[in-house]
Amino acid sequence: MHEMSIALGIVRIAEDEVAKAGARKVNSIDLDIGTLSGIELDSLEFVWPVAVKETVLEGATKNINIIQGKGYCMDCAIEFDMQNFADICPTCHALLKEIRQGKEMRVKALEVE
Repeated sequence: MHEMSIALGIVRIAEDEVAKAGARKVNSIDLDIGTLSGIELDSLEFVWPVAVKETVLEGATKNINIIQGKGYCMDCAIEFDMQNFADICPTCHALLKEIRQGKEMRVKALEVE
């Protein structure tokens, strides 16, 4: 379950930013997580309370923005929704594609006190 290491990484980012801002704690955190990022949201939710316990994120509101996977077909030049890395172009069934979005995992914003 790599979601624990992801959650601990988010805690480190928040602690660094709180220190830079001279703040005490985080009131809310906004995360962008792509559907192709490999992160299981249920697992992240499960480990979150343990990861943030006694940190600047304890008690903070967590908002997750889901970024839908998008691919671009290199053969027929259309953009299409992707659920998996193996998805093929729905128009021409080509395998060659560029993944344009959906792999994101970023801390988008922190509201600190």
